[in-house]
Amino acid sequence: MTATPSSTEEAVGADRADTAASTKKVGRLGGHGISQFTGTDRRVFLAMLLIPLTVHVLIVWVPTILSIGLSLTKWNGIGLDTIEWVGVENYDQIILGAFQTDFFQAVLNNVWLLLFLFFGPTLLGMFLAYLLDKNLRGSRIYQSVFYTPVVLSLAVVGFIWQNIMYDQQYGLATWAFGGGEAVDWLGNQEFVIEFGGYGLSKNFIAILAAMAWRHTGYIMVLYLAGLKSVDVSLKESASLDGCNEWQTFRHVLFPTLKPINVIVVVITVIEALRAFDIVYVLNTPRNTELLSILTTDNLIGEGADNIGRGSAYATVLFALCIGFVLWYVTNHYRNQESSV
Repeated sequence: MTATPSSTEEAVGADRADTAASTKKVGRLGGHGISQFTGTDRRVFLAMLLIPLTVHVLIVWVPTILSIGLSLTKWNGIGLDTIEWVGVENYDQIILGAFQTDFFQAVLNNVWLLLFLFFGPTLLGMFLAYLLDKNLRGSRIYQSVFYTPVVLSLAVVGFIWQNIMYDQQYGLATWAFGGGEAVDWLGNQEFVIEFGGYGLSKNFIAILAAMAWRHTGYIMVLYLAGLKSVDVSLKESASLDGCNEWQTFRHVLFPTLKPINVIVVVITVIEALRAFDIVYVLNTPRNTELLSILTTDNLIGEGADNIGRGSAYATVLFALCIGFVLWYVTNHYRNQESSV
């Protein structure tokens, strides 16, 4: 049976009416944002949006803005009436004045830490993940051993290395490398690399080793998860094409792990900038200062008398962090848009 012209026209007209109604509804929703919610739903939506936003602003951005403001003042922390506006004097003192030695050594130590984490624990963690991905005998035991430091707090890791590894008389490091003599691992301020009064000290190298113990396991787990998700057929195809293990990893596996690589870069930079616990637990001897340590010492440390100076250190650290975050977010969304 074929449709009559009149019935066909009625069907077409009904379709057009439905389309117009749908278009009008979509336009109304798009124009008003949350107009699809009514009554209780709208209140719940606004609460779920505004409460976390308010808490975030109060906990993160209000203290940040206050710290930036306090960095332009001189204040001993007792009584708001004692706050004295000094402009950029605190920055002048830490960068060009009496505290520039501590500042530049701290910045250099943060750079040493960043380079070390990239070319030490990161590469070692990647190598361990590659080996464990081969399902070696006892691989689960190895995973547990390497990952155990990650579940410990940084302060606990610092205490372990201070009392078990670096004890001057009976520490494991002293027993293995001390040649039967006491070794002051954390107090030796001699530079291994030196230029212009700054450099890489022996006691900071000892702290780097403690950080590597924890960071390696973290990176290992990330890369192991990435390797487990790689399609086995890619490895088989590379093997059939005559690639050896290095060529397979370099040209097949490593490009596939690009999302993991991005995560590792972000985590490593954040770890290098916010490092505090281990260095502070290990007594922060001379030549091991970090920007976070200088901030804490000037705010609440022994002899701290200028909240403004501590806030200036914190502002410099914030500027470094926010600079990296803006660079990462900008490039991330730019790559996403180009791939669409």
